[in-house]
Amino acid sequence: MGPGQYVEIVAGVAILLVIFHDLFQSVVLPRPSIYRVRLASQLLTRQLWIGWRWVGNRRRRQDRRESFLGVFGPAGLLVLLAFWSLSLVLGYGLVFDGLRDELRPPPDGFWTSIYFSGGTLLPLSYGDIVPDGGAVRVAVLAESASGVILVALVIALLFSLYQSFQAREELVVALDALGGAPPSGLQILESAAADRMPQQLEETFNDWRRWSGAVLESHLAYPILFYFRSSHDNEAWLNSFGAVMDAAALTMSVIEHDSAGAARLMSQVGNHLVEDAIWLFRIKSTGDVGVERQEFQEAWVRLRDAGYRCRDAEGAWTQFSELRRRYASPLNQMAHWFAIVPARWIGDRSYLPHRPSSRRRRPAKGER
Repeated sequence: MGPGQYVEIVAGVAILLVIFHDLFQSVVLPRPSIYRVRLASQLLTRQLWIGWRWVGNRRRRQDRRESFLGVFGPAGLLVLLAFWSLSLVLGYGLVFDGLRDELRPPPDGFWTSIYFSGGTLLPLSYGDIVPDGGAVRVAVLAESASGVILVALVIALLFSLYQSFQAREELVVALDALGGAPPSGLQILESAAADRMPQQLEETFNDWRRWSGAVLESHLAYPILFYFRSSHDNEAWLNSFGAVMDAAALTMSVIEHDSAGAARLMSQVGNHLVEDAIWLFRIKSTGDVGVERQEFQEAWVRLRDAGYRCRDAEGAWTQFSELRRRYASPLNQMAHWFAIVPARWIGDRSYLPHRPSSRRRRPAKGER
């Protein structure tokens, strides 16, 4: 066995260790990983999304744009599975090429070793190459076992992802009746007052507190879920979450209502979700309130006209600003990153006519 063969074996084993570690962190580990960066599920997905978003933002019609961007989540998942599979084939292929003297007949080149590796992983071997040595037999058994484990992990991952996606979307769709489409925190409060359902606010905050906890666990464990878009028009899970957070902030700062306790609990769990998303996507919060003083004053008047007992506007603005600074900037930046259609107080705010031009946000590269 020559020095080049030893190098191939070492390189193959190194690739296999990296991929097995990435699979464990991305699929097997049933909680958010302590590692911020994962080879496939974050680095690869991130670079693919930049290109995919750039192409999608070139489409003028919003429905076609949303349809194109909505394909990325499932397509990105398939790319991840293909990446893991091909990486295993490459790693074992290098090992087999390094041990080619123990194969009968010996492979006549590197691509023949890759062919043998792919047939062993799937397995689809036709018996044209057989192992004839102790080390290569161990490698063949290891790759065969890896193929079975990979298939089992893929099946389990698909069930887990789509179950989490469906659970996330149930409340997003249900919020339309209360918050509109796209949703608004102000609209949630107005609808509850108009329909004389004061208990509905407390139920909504409790439901979304549990929703935030579920999304916190599932989406941080499987970051690809962040790229799965809502399937209905004018809906986005990020906008719905932001609307409920705004409703909670308005309840705690502006109105005197029995649901303030439930709103406070919802806000605490929601802020936890935002903080972990900041950590995952490396977002630096600017501490911006994200709402103009005049917009808040208009909301205060509308809540008063809806029949709520409102606190002093100046003091309410101060408290509202402090509450919203914790989540507004990260949500707006995530809305830009995921190319979410702007909703009330969530998303691109540069279009506001009363904002000075010097403060308008410059579109990021690849955004319209």
